[in-house]
Amino acid sequence: MQIRNDQLIELSEVFKLLGDPTRLAILIACMETEKTVGEIVKLTNASQSLVSHHLRLLRGARLVKPRRDGRHMFYQAHDEHIACTLRDMIDHVNEEEDTV
Repeated sequence: MQIRNDQLIELSEVFKLLGDPTRLAILIACMETEKTVGEIVKLTNASQSLVSHHLRLLRGARLVKPRRDGRHMFYQAHDEHIACTLRDMIDHVNEEEDTV
């Protein structure tokens, strides 16, 4: 597989973002269905200001997408690629280690 240097840098930045447990928990919370900031706060046990900060970073990296409905903002994983990658990695860490 070929990847340009600028794409490699962007991919590296995405993995850096996902290296933070709170950001990863936020993305997982938004993986299947869209959630409000208040719902994400409850699911992650993080403060509203922290969740908002992390959502801003995740939006900037195109990992979540917002949708406004009146005065409420909803967030969901940006697309199926993101959700599928997370599901695969969750499955991977839940597998039992192969014994050799």
